[in-house]
Amino acid sequence: MSSTSNAVLTADQVWMDGKLIPWADANVHVMTHALHYGLGVFEGIRAYPTGNGQLAIFRLREHIRRFLDSAHIIMMKLPFTEDQLVQACIDVLKVQAGRFPNGAYLRPIAFMGDGAMGLGAQNPTRVAITAWEWGSYLGDKGIREGIRAKVSSFTRMHVNVNMVRGKISGQYVNSILAKREAVLAGYDEAILLDISGFVAEASGENVFCIGRHGVVRTPSLSSPILRGITRDTVLTILKDLGRPVEEVSFTRDALYIAGEVFFTGTAAEITPVREVDNRQVGEGKPGPITLSVQQLYHRVVRGQEPRYAHWLTPVA
Repeated sequence: MSSTSNAVLTADQVWMDGKLIPWADANVHVMTHALHYGLGVFEGIRAYPTGNGQLAIFRLREHIRRFLDSAHIIMMKLPFTEDQLVQACIDVLKVQAGRFPNGAYLRPIAFMGDGAMGLGAQNPTRVAITAWEWGSYLGDKGIREGIRAKVSSFTRMHVNVNMVRGKISGQYVNSILAKREAVLAGYDEAILLDISGFVAEASGENVFCIGRHGVVRTPSLSSPILRGITRDTVLTILKDLGRPVEEVSFTRDALYIAGEVFFTGTAAEITPVREVDNRQVGEGKPGPITLSVQQLYHRVVRGQEPRYAHWLTPVA
């Protein structure tokens, strides 16, 4: 398991309910509704250092739009516009200029605050944006050499049980249980199947599977998966590399006999998978297609590929 998962995370300032405040003052009451019932939404966004020494936030608009969509799905009205939230993310980094030489991870979160209790309560919505330095989610070694994954005994929730297009706080208990099970069994990450037994996603990442003949597959958006922004980025990168992707359902044994498997996610970036359920994937190390995607992604997010410059928002 990545050591970064257990790291103590701090910074200087937090944007909360429309203003910047000291990190230590960004607190909520123990009677906060979301703490009891899980009604909240969140995002994960990364900012990277670019060649001119300036930070740039990767696909900021897309993340904030999904944040607003997630809130809309659970009928939570946010008291801030898209433009205000975009600017708040920039401000959180700008006010801490110099604190993040290696990049930063941003966490917008909106949740029902304190007041009334009960499932029918309608309390004010609180919104906060934090930033901290966070390394590779599944570890630097995992990025270089690949990780070990386990198909979980927990199933990705059905589309009539959860809202799969939203990053909804309470729904992540499903992912936490799967992740804990995998780690306790000695693996790095869990892979969840849908109720029909097809591969859905990892506990916090989308899944890509490459057959022995180079055919790239990933579960379609008709599956119970999050519409990952890194997933979308990789689909674009693969197309530009001349490798179309089949968005189709596939079973766990397709992973066992694959030539390559990798995960995508804002926190995990492009993480190769070298083993699934004690079965070596391909040659047991990151394969050529995974490496080409990983290397191009690394350049794109750092502003080294001009054709993707529209995905970057400078922190100026």
